[in-house]
Amino acid sequence: MAAGSKDDPWVLRTPPGSSEYSMYRDEDADPPALVCQVGSTRLTYRLQAIEDLHAWLREQGDWVPLGAADENKPAADGTVEAWGRSDDNPVAGWYGLRKGYRGRFGMYLPPLLEELGLAELTHDARNNRMRAR
Repeated sequence: MAAGSKDDPWVLRTPPGSSEYSMYRDEDADPPALVCQVGSTRLTYRLQAIEDLHAWLREQGDWVPLGAADENKPAADGTVEAWGRSDDNPVAGWYGLRKGYRGRFGMYLPPLLEELGLAELTHDARNNRMRAR
């Protein structure tokens, strides 16, 4: 497995397997961040999202729909995406750090948790779900 550093990022695929992207930890950022590179697009999320999402999934106790959506589109209730922008999560709002690119939490974080052995993920063409390990 990759180290998850800028020089050795995780190379991941979206849940349906249709696109490849990379992620790495930037612990020197303020706040510490996960950098997600999708083609020429760079998204950043709070690094604590890994532990927080895993803890939330454990609380749910079952499969949770991903519900990936862009920042300017509403997220379906009860999805990973909705939790990643909810006032009720541990950061009281968005895990995404870059305005205009804060969405897609439900697309890019789940494969990382799967790679780290923290979650199981379905890999269907649509309507994927995840649960904690």
